[in-house]
Amino acid sequence: MELWDGYNENEEKIGVDIVRGEKISKGILHAVVDVIVYHEDGTFLLMQRDWNKPNKPGLWEAGASGNVVKGEEFLDAAKRELFEETGIKANNLELIYTIKKVEKNTFYKMYTCRCNIKKDSIILQDGETIDYKWVTKNELINLIDSDNFVSPDKSKLLQFIEVL
Repeated sequence: MELWDGYNENEEKIGVDIVRGEKISKGILHAVVDVIVYHEDGTFLLMQRDWNKPNKPGLWEAGASGNVVKGEEFLDAAKRELFEETGIKANNLELIYTIKKVEKNTFYKMYTCRCNIKKDSIILQDGETIDYKWVTKNELINLIDSDNFVSPDKSKLLQFIEVL
């Protein structure tokens, strides 16, 4: 059983535990982190979600993402998810924006990881990811505009990518 901390709309813990898979009460939010991986050569890492995932199976996403577990700090969760889903160990993550989706009982902290890793060193996480690829900025922009890509907020992601 995976537990998450409950938060209010101000992103403050409110002393409520959320059990993964159970309905979240109105007014209570849980936290998700996303990490966009940007290689020093100007390409972005895309991960393909496992076909057996309950939400958005088979779609591509930028980097790694996952829930913040009970007692975990956001940055620690981002580092953990990045390592679990890609094998990338990074200490240089930077918060780029937060998105609140009250109707989905969720807020998202979006981080970026700038790296200079061997591009063939990505390790897929069984049950989470099934493929990866490195794409140019233009390829990523085109994919974001398609139905084959998932992101909490495509327009915010596009804004961020445009300035790189």
